[in-house]
Amino acid sequence: MSEKLKGHIVMLITVIIFGLNIPVTKSLMPEWVNSYGVTLLRMAFACVAFWAVSLFLPKEKVSAKDMFIMVLGGLFGMVFNQMSFIVGLEKTSPIDAGIIATVTPLLVMLLSAVFLKEPISLKKAGGVGLGAAGALLIILSGMHAGNSGSSDLVGNIFCFISSLSYAVYLIFSRSIIQKYSPVTLMKWMFLYATVVSLPFGYNDVVSAKAFTAVAGFSVWWRVIYFTLFATFITYFLIPVALKRIRPTTVSMYNYVQPLVASIAAMSLGQDSMTWEKPVAGILIFTGVYFVTVSKSRADVEQARLNEEESGKKL
Repeated sequence: MSEKLKGHIVMLITVIIFGLNIPVTKSLMPEWVNSYGVTLLRMAFACVAFWAVSLFLPKEKVSAKDMFIMVLGGLFGMVFNQMSFIVGLEKTSPIDAGIIATVTPLLVMLLSAVFLKEPISLKKAGGVGLGAAGALLIILSGMHAGNSGSSDLVGNIFCFISSLSYAVYLIFSRSIIQKYSPVTLMKWMFLYATVVSLPFGYNDVVSAKAFTAVAGFSVWWRVIYFTLFATFITYFLIPVALKRIRPTTVSMYNYVQPLVASIAAMSLGQDSMTWEKPVAGILIFTGVYFVTVSKSRADVEQARLNEEESGKKL
C-alpha cells in the first residue's frame, strides 16, 4: 500500500468520525453542556490523553521556533477552529454551517499558493469546485426537505472564522509535521489550547448538567464520543495524513462530512435515499481525485529540472 493511499484512508476515517460528531454534539447543547464547556472538555481531555501516551514514547526535543508554531497550531487548529464552530453551530442552522464549511478547501488552496508556493492548476481548481458542488447538493437537498433550522448572521460569521482557522492550521503546521511525531505535536498544541480555553469554559464544565446524577448512559457515551473519538483520535490522525498528502487534499475531505451525516441519518430512519445523494458522492470523490492527481510544487520543480537536464544533453 502506497503512503499516499494510507493518507487517504486515514482522512476518510477522520471525516467519518467528524461527520457523526456533529449530530452527537448538537444533541447535548445547550441542555447538558454549552458550547464553551464542550470546547474545554475536548481540549482538556485530548491534552491529558496525549501527555499520558507520550510518557511511553521517546522524548523529542522541540526547538523554540517550532514551539512557537505549535502555539499557533493550538490556537488556530484547536481553540479558534473548534470554539468558533461550536458557537456558530449553536447560533445558526446546520444548513448554513455546512454551506460555509465548503469554503475551507478554497481557503487552503489560496493560502497554499501564497505561503507554500503551491500551483493552482485547472485540475486542482476544478476538483475543489466539483467537491463543493457535491457537498452543496446534499446540504441544499436537506434545506428543501424542510430541515434548514434558523439562521443567524453572528453564527455564520463564527462558522467562517472556524473554516479560516482550520485552513491556517493546515498550512502552517505542515512545516513541523515532518519533523515530529503526531503525539509530540498534539500534546503541546492541546496544552496551549487548554490553557487558552480554561477561562472561557471552566464554569460551564463545573456546572454542566451532563455531570450530575440525572445524566445517564445516553449522555455519557456522547461525551465520550466527542472527547475520545472526535478529538483525541481525529487530531492524532490528521498529522498522520498530512505527512502523506497535501493540505489542499486533506481539506477536500471536509466535503465528505455532509455525505457521512446523510448516510447516518438514513441508517437511523431520519432521511431517505434521493437522487442527490449518489450524485453528490460521485462529485465529491471525483473532486478529491482531481486534487490528488494535480501537480504539486515539487512536481512542477522536478519537471523543470528534467527539462533543463534534457536541454543540456542536447
